[in-house]
Amino acid sequence: MKIIDYADAEMMAINLANVLAGELRNALRTEDRVLFVVPGGTTPGPVFDALCDTHLDWDRVDVLLSDERWRPEVHVRSNTRLVRERLLTGRAGAARYLPLYAKAEAPEAVLAELESNITPALPIDVCLLGMGTDLHVASLFAGADRLEEALDRHAPVLVPMRAPDAQEPRVTLSARVLNGAICKHMVITGQAKRDAVERAAHMHPSEAPVAAVLDDLTVHWALEADEAAEAE
Repeated sequence: MKIIDYADAEMMAINLANVLAGELRNALRTEDRVLFVVPGGTTPGPVFDALCDTHLDWDRVDVLLSDERWRPEVHVRSNTRLVRERLLTGRAGAARYLPLYAKAEAPEAVLAELESNITPALPIDVCLLGMGTDLHVASLFAGADRLEEALDRHAPVLVPMRAPDAQEPRVTLSARVLNGAICKHMVITGQAKRDAVERAAHMHPSEAPVAAVLDDLTVHWALEADEAAEAE
Protein backbone atom coordinates (compact mmCIF):
# COMPACT_ATOMS: atom_id res chain seq x y z
CA MET A 1 0.00 0.00 0.00
CA LYS A 2 1.17 3.48 -0.92
CA ILE A 3 -0.47 6.60 0.55
CA ILE A 4 -0.40 9.93 -1.31
CA ASP A 5 -1.20 12.99 0.82
CA TYR A 6 -2.87 16.05 -0.74
CA ALA A 7 -3.06 19.60 0.55
CA ASP A 8 -6.85 19.56 0.30
CA ALA A 9 -9.72 17.49 -1.07
CA GLU A 10 -10.21 19.74 -4.11
CA MET A 11 -6.62 19.25 -5.25
CA MET A 12 -6.94 15.53 -4.60
CA ALA A 13 -10.05 15.26 -6.79
CA ILE A 14 -8.40 17.07 -9.70
CA ASN A 15 -5.12 15.17 -9.49
CA LEU A 16 -6.77 11.79 -9.02
CA ALA A 17 -9.07 12.43 -12.00
CA ASN A 18 -5.98 13.15 -14.11
CA VAL A 19 -4.32 9.93 -12.92
CA LEU A 20 -7.40 7.84 -13.72
CA ALA A 21 -7.82 9.46 -17.14
CA GLY A 22 -4.17 8.77 -17.95
CA GLU A 23 -4.48 5.12 -16.99
CA LEU A 24 -7.66 4.73 -19.03
CA ARG A 25 -5.93 6.29 -22.06
CA ASN A 26 -2.96 3.96 -21.68
CA ALA A 27 -5.25 0.93 -21.52
CA LEU A 28 -7.20 2.11 -24.58
CA ARG A 29 -3.99 2.18 -26.61
CA THR A 30 -3.74 -1.61 -26.46
CA GLU A 31 -7.35 -2.77 -25.91
CA ASP A 32 -10.57 -2.39 -27.86
CA ARG A 33 -12.52 -1.80 -24.64
CA VAL A 34 -11.49 -1.14 -21.05
CA LEU A 35 -13.22 -1.75 -17.73
CA PHE A 36 -13.38 1.07 -15.16
CA VAL A 37 -14.67 0.12 -11.70
CA VAL A 38 -15.88 2.90 -9.38
CA PRO A 39 -17.31 3.14 -5.86
CA GLY A 40 -20.56 4.55 -4.57
CA GLY A 41 -20.81 6.93 -1.63
CA THR A 42 -20.22 10.67 -1.51
CA THR A 43 -16.41 10.84 -1.40
CA PRO A 44 -15.77 10.06 -5.10
CA GLY A 45 -18.33 12.62 -6.31
CA PRO A 46 -15.81 15.45 -6.82
CA VAL A 47 -13.47 13.03 -8.63
CA PHE A 48 -16.31 12.12 -11.00
CA ASP A 49 -17.07 15.82 -11.54
CA ALA A 50 -13.46 16.41 -12.60
CA LEU A 51 -13.32 13.28 -14.76
CA CYS A 52 -16.61 13.31 -16.68
CA ASP A 53 -15.57 15.91 -19.27
CA THR A 54 -12.07 14.54 -19.83
CA HIS A 55 -11.11 13.92 -23.45
CA LEU A 56 -10.79 10.18 -24.04
CA ASP A 57 -12.63 7.49 -26.01
CA TRP A 58 -15.45 7.07 -23.51
CA ASP A 59 -17.46 5.03 -26.03
CA ARG A 60 -14.88 2.26 -25.52
CA VAL A 61 -15.08 2.37 -21.70
CA ASP A 62 -17.26 0.04 -19.62
CA VAL A 63 -18.18 1.50 -16.22
CA LEU A 64 -19.03 -0.86 -13.36
CA LEU A 65 -19.72 -0.22 -9.69
CA SER A 66 -17.66 -2.11 -7.12
CA ASP A 67 -20.94 -2.83 -5.31
CA GLU A 68 -24.59 -1.87 -5.28
CA ARG A 69 -27.49 -1.73 -2.87
CA TRP A 70 -30.43 -3.85 -4.00
CA ARG A 71 -32.55 -0.84 -4.94
CA PRO A 72 -33.84 0.47 -8.30
CA GLU A 73 -31.55 3.16 -9.66
CA VAL A 74 -34.16 5.87 -9.08
CA HIS A 75 -33.99 5.17 -5.33
CA VAL A 76 -32.14 7.72 -3.21
CA ARG A 77 -29.87 4.96 -1.83
CA SER A 78 -28.85 3.61 -5.24
CA ASN A 79 -25.16 3.91 -6.08
CA THR A 80 -26.14 3.81 -9.75
CA ARG A 81 -28.06 7.04 -9.29
CA LEU A 82 -24.91 8.81 -8.05
CA VAL A 83 -22.79 7.45 -10.90
CA ARG A 84 -25.32 8.53 -13.52
CA GLU A 85 -25.58 12.02 -12.03
CA ARG A 86 -21.88 12.66 -11.39
CA LEU A 87 -19.83 10.46 -13.78
CA LEU A 88 -21.94 9.27 -16.72
CA THR A 89 -22.58 12.80 -17.93
CA GLY A 90 -20.77 15.16 -20.28
CA ARG A 91 -18.25 13.32 -22.45
CA ALA A 92 -18.36 10.30 -20.12
CA GLY A 93 -22.02 9.88 -21.01
CA ALA A 94 -20.79 7.87 -24.02
CA ALA A 95 -19.46 5.10 -21.75
CA ARG A 96 -21.32 1.79 -21.45
CA TYR A 97 -22.70 1.13 -17.98
CA LEU A 98 -22.74 -2.45 -16.66
CA PRO A 99 -25.48 -2.71 -14.00
CA LEU A 100 -25.33 -4.56 -10.71
CA TYR A 101 -29.09 -4.44 -10.27
CA ALA A 102 -31.96 -6.03 -12.18
CA LYS A 103 -35.62 -6.09 -11.26
CA ALA A 104 -36.01 -8.98 -8.82
CA GLU A 105 -36.94 -9.38 -5.18
CA ALA A 106 -33.49 -10.72 -4.27
CA PRO A 107 -30.10 -10.61 -6.03
CA GLU A 108 -29.76 -14.39 -6.15
CA ALA A 109 -32.59 -14.58 -8.71
CA VAL A 110 -30.66 -12.61 -11.35
CA LEU A 111 -27.03 -13.05 -10.29
CA ALA A 112 -26.12 -15.27 -13.25
CA GLU A 113 -27.59 -12.72 -15.66
CA LEU A 114 -25.61 -9.87 -14.08
CA GLU A 115 -22.38 -11.89 -14.09
CA SER A 116 -22.81 -12.81 -17.76
CA ASN A 117 -22.57 -9.12 -18.70
CA ILE A 118 -19.51 -8.51 -16.55
CA THR A 119 -17.31 -11.56 -17.04
CA PRO A 120 -16.40 -10.82 -20.70
CA ALA A 121 -15.14 -7.37 -19.68
CA LEU A 122 -12.72 -8.66 -17.02
CA PRO A 123 -10.07 -8.12 -15.79
CA ILE A 124 -10.53 -4.62 -14.42
CA ASP A 125 -8.22 -2.14 -16.12
CA VAL A 126 -8.67 0.77 -13.69
CA CYS A 127 -10.26 0.41 -10.27
CA LEU A 128 -11.21 3.17 -7.85
CA LEU A 129 -12.40 2.11 -4.40
CA GLY A 130 -13.74 3.78 -1.28
CA MET A 131 -13.60 2.67 2.35
CA GLY A 132 -15.71 3.13 5.47
CA THR A 133 -14.33 3.88 8.92
CA ASP A 134 -15.60 0.38 9.82
CA LEU A 135 -12.94 -0.92 7.37
CA HIS A 136 -15.38 -2.20 4.75
CA VAL A 137 -14.56 -1.94 1.05
CA ALA A 138 -17.13 -2.38 -1.72
CA SER A 139 -19.81 -4.37 0.17
CA LEU A 140 -17.30 -6.56 2.00
CA PHE A 141 -18.37 -5.97 5.60
CA ALA A 142 -17.04 -7.62 8.74
CA GLY A 143 -19.79 -9.89 10.04
CA ALA A 144 -21.63 -10.08 6.71
CA ASP A 145 -23.27 -13.38 5.85
CA ARG A 146 -21.07 -14.30 2.86
CA LEU A 147 -17.85 -12.46 3.62
CA GLU A 148 -15.79 -15.66 3.79
CA GLU A 149 -16.98 -16.64 0.31
CA ALA A 150 -16.23 -13.18 -1.08
CA LEU A 151 -12.69 -13.27 0.35
CA ASP A 152 -11.88 -16.74 -0.99
CA ARG A 153 -9.26 -16.87 -3.75
CA HIS A 154 -11.67 -18.94 -5.82
CA ALA A 155 -14.62 -16.62 -5.22
CA PRO A 156 -17.16 -15.98 -7.97
CA VAL A 157 -17.29 -12.63 -9.73
CA LEU A 158 -20.31 -11.38 -7.78
CA VAL A 159 -21.41 -12.19 -4.25
CA PRO A 160 -24.77 -11.24 -2.69
CA MET A 161 -24.17 -9.75 0.72
CA ARG A 162 -26.33 -9.09 3.75
CA ALA A 163 -24.58 -7.10 6.43
CA PRO A 164 -25.56 -6.45 10.04
CA ASP A 165 -27.87 -3.43 10.34
CA ALA A 166 -27.96 -2.96 6.53
CA GLN A 167 -31.25 -1.66 5.18
CA GLU A 168 -31.19 -3.90 2.10
CA PRO A 169 -29.21 -6.75 0.49
CA ARG A 170 -26.22 -5.80 -1.62
CA VAL A 171 -24.24 -7.20 -4.51
CA THR A 172 -20.46 -6.85 -4.51
CA LEU A 173 -17.47 -7.73 -6.63
CA SER A 174 -15.40 -10.31 -4.79
CA ALA A 175 -11.96 -9.50 -3.40
CA ARG A 176 -10.46 -11.78 -6.06
CA VAL A 177 -11.92 -9.68 -8.88
CA LEU A 178 -10.98 -6.37 -7.24
CA ASN A 179 -7.42 -7.56 -6.70
CA GLY A 180 -7.19 -8.55 -10.36
CA ALA A 181 -7.31 -4.88 -11.36
CA ILE A 182 -4.31 -3.71 -13.37
CA CYS A 183 -4.42 -0.26 -11.72
CA LYS A 184 -5.94 -0.02 -8.24
CA HIS A 185 -6.69 3.15 -6.27
CA MET A 186 -8.61 4.19 -3.17
CA VAL A 187 -9.92 7.66 -2.32
CA ILE A 188 -10.57 8.62 1.32
CA THR A 189 -10.86 11.84 3.32
CA GLY A 190 -10.53 12.62 7.00
CA GLN A 191 -8.09 11.67 9.71
CA ALA A 192 -10.33 8.85 10.97
CA LYS A 193 -10.15 7.02 7.63
CA ARG A 194 -6.40 7.62 7.35
CA ASP A 195 -5.93 6.05 10.78
CA ALA A 196 -8.30 3.21 9.86
CA VAL A 197 -6.55 2.18 6.65
CA GLU A 198 -3.15 2.21 8.37
CA ARG A 199 -4.59 0.07 11.16
CA ALA A 200 -6.14 -2.33 8.65
CA ALA A 201 -2.73 -3.11 7.18
CA HIS A 202 -2.00 -5.12 10.33
CA MET A 203 -5.37 -6.89 10.56
CA HIS A 204 -6.93 -10.00 9.03
CA PRO A 205 -9.50 -9.42 6.24
CA SER A 206 -12.18 -11.22 8.26
CA GLU A 207 -11.96 -8.34 10.77
CA ALA A 208 -10.90 -5.60 8.34
CA PRO A 209 -12.14 -6.53 4.84
CA VAL A 210 -10.21 -3.66 3.25
CA ALA A 211 -7.02 -5.53 4.18
CA ALA A 212 -7.85 -7.97 1.38
CA VAL A 213 -7.19 -5.33 -1.30
CA LEU A 214 -4.25 -3.35 0.13
CA ASP A 215 -1.51 -5.06 -1.92
CA ASP A 216 -0.35 -2.75 -4.74
CA LEU A 217 -3.05 -0.24 -3.78
CA THR A 218 -2.48 3.51 -4.05
CA VAL A 219 -4.44 5.41 -1.41
CA HIS A 220 -5.27 9.06 -2.16
CA TRP A 221 -5.97 10.99 1.04
CA ALA A 222 -6.77 14.50 2.17
CA LEU A 223 -8.15 16.05 5.33
CA GLU A 224 -11.82 16.98 5.29
CA ALA A 225 -12.55 20.70 4.94
CA ASP A 226 -13.36 21.28 8.62
CA GLU A 227 -10.27 19.36 9.73
CA ALA A 228 -8.07 21.32 7.33
CA ALA A 229 -9.48 24.62 8.68
CA GLU A 230 -8.73 23.59 12.25
CA ALA A 231 -5.18 22.61 11.26
CA GLU A 232 -4.41 26.09 9.87
